[in-house]
Amino acid sequence: MSMLMSLSGHYWTIAPFVKHVVRRTKTPPAEPWTATVHHQVRRETRIHGLLQRVEERTTRPHALLVAIHGLGGTNIGHNVIPATTAARDLGLACLRINLRGAGGEGDDFYHGGLWQDIAAALASETLAEYTDIYILGYSMGGHVALCYAAEEVDPRVRAVAAICAPLDLDRSAVGIDRRSAWIYRHHVLAALKRMVVPLVRRRELSLSLAALMRISTLRQWDQQVVAPRFGFESAEDYYAQASAAPRLARLQRPALLVASEADPMVLATAVRPALTNHSPKLDVRWTARGGHVGFPASLDLGERGPLGLEHQALAWLLRQG
Repeated sequence: MSMLMSLSGHYWTIAPFVKHVVRRTKTPPAEPWTATVHHQVRRETRIHGLLQRVEERTTRPHALLVAIHGLGGTNIGHNVIPATTAARDLGLACLRINLRGAGGEGDDFYHGGLWQDIAAALASETLAEYTDIYILGYSMGGHVALCYAAEEVDPRVRAVAAICAPLDLDRSAVGIDRRSAWIYRHHVLAALKRMVVPLVRRRELSLSLAALMRISTLRQWDQQVVAPRFGFESAEDYYAQASAAPRLARLQRPALLVASEADPMVLATAVRPALTNHSPKLDVRWTARGGHVGFPASLDLGERGPLGLEHQALAWLLRQG
């Protein structure tokens, strides 16, 4: 990769975040939403979200976009908010879910393979009115969406899209844990630690607060926090069991993967090996410009309609439906 492309990848990763912090992008009105998840760690836990409804006169009154944040993110993050505007422009309702524990909500936390959170969300009575459902996941949220698409999918789900998803969790951990990615790793780990501090203080995790704060790599996080909580033997066992890569051959719905050649967090060298054996239902689009879930407003994926990541991804999703 050229130095210019590398710098471009960093720019498109950082600039949208800075812009969001400075401007605080406004979002369409949304109402609080919640659902119950049953899982082996706890008998049940709650996930939360924001549901943006549409006017009855829209051409798609029963269509819903489900948007899922990335690792360490929330449903009010800078990379999820544009989905709400694009959904409104196209006449879709939009549910931005917080995976369990995200944003300080709930009494548990998530990992990259918990597609059960999506299944529980779609099974909630508040979403029963929607007959056409599309899923858009960013980064780890895209990974979770692809894992779900390989399971027994809700029949209302028409298609899924994953943006900069880390298909192979082991290779991706190597990438994010490299020295040159320290600023991104620090940002993600800081958010993850805030999420589990209440569990540590309630002694629901087997490590101390001091030990939690000493974690400095994603692999350490997965080894010391994720693996013991969810019954994996190790971080490597978690990666082997939860990665989307081996599931791509059995996708049940059309799926779009948008990946950036210059992504400084989920490296192209970690993604490509995971694409050697996938279902024809998977449509992969590589972009030369862009970073990690950040792309120029002129991004063109070859779909009709407005340019830009969200409008192009939604156009692809709706075309499948």
